[in-house]
Amino acid sequence: MTWLSPERLWLLAGVAALAIGYLIAQRRRSRYAVRFTNLKLLDRVAPQRPAWRRHVPAGLFLVMIALLVVGFARPQAEVQVPREQATVVVAVDVSRSMLASDVEPDRLSAAKDAAHEFVENLPGQFRVGLVAFAGSAAVVVPPGTDRAALDAGIERLTEGVAGAGGTAIGDAISASLDQIRSSAPGEERPPARVVVLSDGANTAGQNPDEAARAAATEGVPVDTISFGTANGTIAAFNAAAQPVPVDGETLRAVADAASGRYFEAADAEELRAAYADIGSLVGYETEVQDISARFIGVGLLFAVLAALTSLFWFARLP
Repeated sequence: MTWLSPERLWLLAGVAALAIGYLIAQRRRSRYAVRFTNLKLLDRVAPQRPAWRRHVPAGLFLVMIALLVVGFARPQAEVQVPREQATVVVAVDVSRSMLASDVEPDRLSAAKDAAHEFVENLPGQFRVGLVAFAGSAAVVVPPGTDRAALDAGIERLTEGVAGAGGTAIGDAISASLDQIRSSAPGEERPPARVVVLSDGANTAGQNPDEAARAAATEGVPVDTISFGTANGTIAAFNAAAQPVPVDGETLRAVADAASGRYFEAADAEELRAAYADIGSLVGYETEVQDISARFIGVGLLFAVLAALTSLFWFARLP
């Protein structure tokens, strides 16, 4: 938390002085009560003494003043506010290893279901595009606000739709950046983000480190999701199951280089959670705002409580 007028916080010393003065006054009052030697008569005159309740209105009043002073100093804090515009490109691995059934019903089907949910939860004014990649990368849906077209594109994601024979993570990032550049030509580009989902290391195409550095240079974070388990297998032509364990080291390096976040998802539920976290990063931005109204509002609430307790217990305002 920062302050626009930190010098005003010195007024809290006055609040502390009031608290000390109140304690001194209460101590003097207790000494005076001891001088009243006829205790039986005192019980008849004041049979029910307020005890601790008499201090409550004063305590609430002091807290109110302290909160108002803090608000007067104009505190500032980082606040999450919804973005008005953004461009998001989701790149999904459609290589043969994504047919592994270690995630029910298989990695690719679970990835498509989670992608539908992710897109649905993004603000409607966001431009969202879709890239598929295997041995190469292919643009399935250019960035736009047509969610029906995007949902149809997600449904078209099948093994081999973007070539065969490898996993081209670097090509997927480059294709996504190209779509971000072309989505807002000739105008100030809104914030953009790339989300890459894969189950393996890069085995084809451009070096993903180079693509990640290009994204970082353009100020486009790349979030990556490693999807699958170490026990994944796919059916091979010779009838023996071929192991396809998940390998997230490349994806982790890409996220680190492109100022994004890396997620590991071993099942559909973890994948949804990863997409939800990314959605909060995409949908909101952090701004420093004046939050003095919060302290003033709570201070006024304490003022009301001080008045109510004083009226209810002592029939007077503090």
